[in-house]
Amino acid sequence: MVASVQGEGGSAEAVVSDATSESDTRALFDRAGEGLTLAIYNAGNNTPGRIEDMEADYFEQSWRVCCFGGFLFGREAVRRMKPQGGGTLLFTGASASLRGRAHFGAFNSSKGALRTLAQAMAKEYAEDGIHVGHVVVDGPIGGEKIMTLLPEYAERLGEEGMISIEGIVDGYVFLYRQPRRAWTFEIDVRTSKERW
Repeated sequence: MVASVQGEGGSAEAVVSDATSESDTRALFDRAGEGLTLAIYNAGNNTPGRIEDMEADYFEQSWRVCCFGGFLFGREAVRRMKPQGGGTLLFTGASASLRGRAHFGAFNSSKGALRTLAQAMAKEYAEDGIHVGHVVVDGPIGGEKIMTLLPEYAERLGEEGMISIEGIVDGYVFLYRQPRRAWTFEIDVRTSKERW
């Protein structure tokens, strides 16, 4: 990704950070510096399993990455955006943000909690000029991860059965460019084949 941005004349740097670490998250924003206009929290961890079989640590870690990490990230973003009069803070959700599904109780509850946090932040910081949005990515994404880790599944879905990365990016750009008099909190992206 960094090479792609740099190849198009932009500036980018990859920074490894633990989303569940307060000090790592602060350091990440310190590194970004002043003038922050856009921050996107896209950490996730699809954590399947039956509730009765889950260890408490497994469930808690799902929540820590999705929701607690989102809290840390969001807090540091608004701390930097508020003094400068605004910015855009976006959170990535999933179909799990909107509904529970059997065998995904840890993931559903953590993504649902992230969505509620984002909604609370949208209401809390709108008057400070901070546009907080939530993007529901509803379905498999046609990217390197699925092609590499689940090639048979990707082949079965076909290109039309996977959400295009470009389409997802379009959603983020739409939210980022909205004027203050017409903010949208949430959009969802899916293929025409997705059952929802």
